[in-house]
Amino acid sequence: MKQFGIMFMVAVVAITAMSFAMDQDPWVVPAKDKAIKNPVANNAENLKEAKTIYMQHCKACHGTKGLGDGPKAKSMKGDLGDFSSAKFHAQTDGELFYKTKNGRADMPNFKKLSDEEIWLSVIYMRELKK
Repeated sequence: MKQFGIMFMVAVVAITAMSFAMDQDPWVVPAKDKAIKNPVANNAENLKEAKTIYMQHCKACHGTKGLGDGPKAKSMKGDLGDFSSAKFHAQTDGELFYKTKNGRADMPNFKKLSDEEIWLSVIYMRELKK
């Protein structure tokens, strides 16, 4: 009976781990969207505006430094990402734009923002490197 209890607990842990893994399906961005280049210049004036947009719309979940540790992060499912990581910065600007604009699961879409505002947020995300 004791062995059954241990096996049952192992099964529960495995199923729980698998459910978390399923929440983390790869975020597939269409190739045409991946290839889009940021049309907004990365300069001092745009960077200032980009930071304002990020602080208004992204900081609550992703945190001030993009570490996924904002005040709303604990209530979100899945990995919020680390905007300072090499893995994050390996994405194209088009991928970041697509993900920001369209969202998925707990990540809301930001279609309420103009394309220029989303491109500006991509500029700021690029500034959050380790």
